[in-house]
Amino acid sequence: MAVVTDPQPPARTDPPASPDGGRRRIVAMTVWAVAFVAAWLAIGLPTDPAYAFVWIWAATIAWNSERPWRSHLRFARDWVPVVLLFVVYNLSRGFADNGATPHAMELIVADRFMFGWATGGEVPTVWLQQHLYHPQVHWWDVAASWVYFSHFVVALAAAAVLWIRDRHRWAAYMRRWGFLCAAGLVTYFVYPAAPPWWAAQNGLLTEVARISTRGWKAFGMHGAGNVLNAGQIASNPVAAMPSLHTAWALFVVLFFLTATRRRWWPLLLAYPLAMTFTLVYSGEHYVIDVLVGWAYVGMTFLVVGLAERGWAAWRTRHPSAKSDQAKEPPPTPTNQPEPPTPREPDPATPTSVPADH
Repeated sequence: MAVVTDPQPPARTDPPASPDGGRRRIVAMTVWAVAFVAAWLAIGLPTDPAYAFVWIWAATIAWNSERPWRSHLRFARDWVPVVLLFVVYNLSRGFADNGATPHAMELIVADRFMFGWATGGEVPTVWLQQHLYHPQVHWWDVAASWVYFSHFVVALAAAAVLWIRDRHRWAAYMRRWGFLCAAGLVTYFVYPAAPPWWAAQNGLLTEVARISTRGWKAFGMHGAGNVLNAGQIASNPVAAMPSLHTAWALFVVLFFLTATRRRWWPLLLAYPLAMTFTLVYSGEHYVIDVLVGWAYVGMTFLVVGLAERGWAAWRTRHPSAKSDQAKEPPPTPTNQPEPPTPREPDPATPTSVPADH
């Protein structure tokens, strides 16, 4: 009689989870959080790519403290070229204007043309500050400062999570992010543009305050920044077109949007909108800068996606020599005797026939 049983799952080959792994993770993340807050109060928030990477790398080590060190060193190996590219990107932005007078008036005209009917002929930045900006700090100033700071952390943190969970998607993320930054940097050199606060300082607009970091005064902080970019050495005050602040925010949201349930889409899409309000209200960008930045995000996904599909098709038509060699059988060693040649059966020799035939 046959006995039907349920199929047994395959035996686990990975090492069993440590019974104190959860406690160890909690302790490690607590130590990381305390160290981050201490550095935040002593130095400032990490608005430099290299400084932010150090904290993100430390967070991944604390989260996966049970992993061997070679895994953590592999993270640094993959990320060092990326961080170096962003450091070069930040430094090169400072030379984008090359001493020339930046574009400003056409941006003012564009914003007045789009929104002047609702703002009494003013650009949205001037209108928002006339209605919301006061000498005392309000809750929306605090919220705007935190949204502004998230630009320096969210994209890097999302990439770190991708590296841990799916390195293939991490590579796709980095290709698109790198292309977006390169496109923005080229535009800074070709078309250096000034933000609203610069236009106000040079008499092209009525008074505009640069208030992107004033919300931290409610916490008694000295503001954003750190010793690595003190004095805004690496920044460029006329790199406003396109707005990579809103471009990065929209890029991160769109990259994860298809893998997120639809009921969370409004919450995700609220982030680039909040970044847009923050930058326009704080005098950092015009609305036209934001719209061009969003257009660059669409161009990034289109161009990189087409390039990836083209590369995959080319590799299908032209397989690499390495893969061809892997498919070929290994050659016979020369020092081994050749196998004997099979002999033809002798017709005179009777062939044995099985007894049942």
